[in-house]
Amino acid sequence: MRALRLVAWHHDPEFAELPVPDPGPGQVLVRVGGAGVCHSDLHLLHDFPPGLLDWPVPFTLGHENAGWVHAVGAGVDLEPGLPVAVYGPWGCGTCRTCATGAENYCASVPGNWTVAGLGADGGMAEYLLVPSARFLVPLPDGLSPAEAAPLTDAALTPYHAIAKARSVLTPGATAVVIGIGGLGHLAVQILRATTDSEIIAVDTKPEALELAKTCGADHLVHASACAEDAVRNLTRGAGAAAVLDLVGSDATLSIAARSVAKGGQILIVGLGGGVLPVSLLGTPYGVSVTPTYWGTRPELHEVLRLAARGDLRAEVRTWPLSRATDAYAAVAAGTVPGRAVVVPG
Repeated sequence: MRALRLVAWHHDPEFAELPVPDPGPGQVLVRVGGAGVCHSDLHLLHDFPPGLLDWPVPFTLGHENAGWVHAVGAGVDLEPGLPVAVYGPWGCGTCRTCATGAENYCASVPGNWTVAGLGADGGMAEYLLVPSARFLVPLPDGLSPAEAAPLTDAALTPYHAIAKARSVLTPGATAVVIGIGGLGHLAVQILRATTDSEIIAVDTKPEALELAKTCGADHLVHASACAEDAVRNLTRGAGAAAVLDLVGSDATLSIAARSVAKGGQILIVGLGGGVLPVSLLGTPYGVSVTPTYWGTRPELHEVLRLAARGDLRAEVRTWPLSRATDAYAAVAAGTVPGRAVVVPG
């Protein structure tokens, strides 16, 4: 089978021919129907120095995956042909956090543990070997693997962050979403579907702000030096109850810190490498700061239900596997509204 691989750090991905995996006991071989191109892959390819992550190379890219059960190992009771989404953060399954379905915070694996597309072979290939059936969620009727693939990260990650802020997102509260890209346009929809908050979208690109408007944002703010002033004006000086920073740069974290209300929450999702200074007099009183990572298995079920009932839809542009490098180039150039998805076959 053909696969797009990370072959070395600080190196463009390359295609390789690999044997189709044979599932062992408890494993499932998935025929890939969609693999999302995540901006974090660009950090992986070009920004991370050798030795930063304890991952052997090469490995196949692609950590947002969906497809169909193709073959199963001994002890697995799944029918071939079943359409499934792949839950990405593969934990141990037995520790305290994994027992609740929060395998994204597995307590038993190293900080840089390997999962599909992140150290282990992922879904930028014709087939993906999944180590356990518990990592597969059947797709609701009407939702194709190409539509579902980005929901496994680009929707699940902001859904998890928003869930952590539910206590402050009371009716009439304000939520700010910084960065309206693959995750941000879905974060706006999740806020609209699951809260009664006023939604302020912040970005530098007019087309991104227009996408946020179509997704349900109430107010659009350009991410300029005075973005926090616009947020304060829109909230009559109070600030936002929750700020989701899906970029994570110094500039966006500064906007977040100056836009949040007393007692509010800043949720850091983006991998922009920024630093948020926190001090008694430099941060509004009572503010909590939460870096979040991916989401839980129960939350993926909830995300797929939102999509099935029409409350959540990823803006998707597709490429065939043979042109997967073009998809990565388009994401790097910032020309993809929403999410890029590679569709093998």
